[in-house]
Amino acid sequence: MTSASSILTLSCQDQRGIVQRVSGFLADHGCNILDSAQFGDTQSKLFFMRVHFVHEDTKLVFDELRSAFGKLADTMQMNWDMHDAAVKPRVLIMVSKIGHCLNDLLFRFRSGLLPVEIVGIVSNHTDFYQLAASYNIPFHHFPLATGAPPEAKLAQEHKILELVKTHQVDLVVLARYMQILSSQMCEALRGRAINIHHSFLPSFKGAKPYYQAHDRGVKLIGATAHFVTGDLDEGPIIEQGVERVTHAMGPETLTAIGRDVECVVLARAVKWFVEHRILLNGHKTVVFS
Repeated sequence: MTSASSILTLSCQDQRGIVQRVSGFLADHGCNILDSAQFGDTQSKLFFMRVHFVHEDTKLVFDELRSAFGKLADTMQMNWDMHDAAVKPRVLIMVSKIGHCLNDLLFRFRSGLLPVEIVGIVSNHTDFYQLAASYNIPFHHFPLATGAPPEAKLAQEHKILELVKTHQVDLVVLARYMQILSSQMCEALRGRAINIHHSFLPSFKGAKPYYQAHDRGVKLIGATAHFVTGDLDEGPIIEQGVERVTHAMGPETLTAIGRDVECVVLARAVKWFVEHRILLNGHKTVVFS
């Protein structure tokens, strides 16, 4: 008998019996739990849960199971979703002229380390069209000059959102895409767009942040992956990483180390997203390992 693997994620007001009712529902519908994680936030009074399970009843299709759980979820006012684990999320990557994160994500994708379907690469430059072609991934050049008027920016973003809609994109990854998204774009991609930012350098903004950091003699450099919001680089944090540096390292070395950290941190965030391990908790996230 074949079995189908699914992942259930939920959040709701913390109350007695959540785990019992969820596990009981799954048992009653012929499902077997493979792993489960839960967290109760004493500050927000919210409860979060992720359950990975299989169902062996071939007569019970995924949509029927999802519909049945919806009735339980309504009674407990849950914010929830159920995912077919066999379906790879569809990802759109955006990049400008710095390609280390793009290259890393593509390698992980090709190597089978990142369970996604990359439907396209969008850039406001043409630097990486050959890299995209080498992976047989569509490359979309939507130019946007520095200082372009607002109407040009909105027109360019409209093209991107059309791609998101047409290709049914689940996640947009800003892999060093060096344009500030409009508030409309951020709202349209709420909860499904991840950015990478050089963190632990919060005072070093603009061009060449690692050079600025070198001038100030920092001892730690790092990166933060976060959800995109209208507040620039202040969206809910998903993952962070740091590396120690010393006075003997020049700005080029700091830049190289920083880029390595950015690659690892962004890849982790993307992997956790597509494995449905991240739940929003206000301005924060719950990330189940």
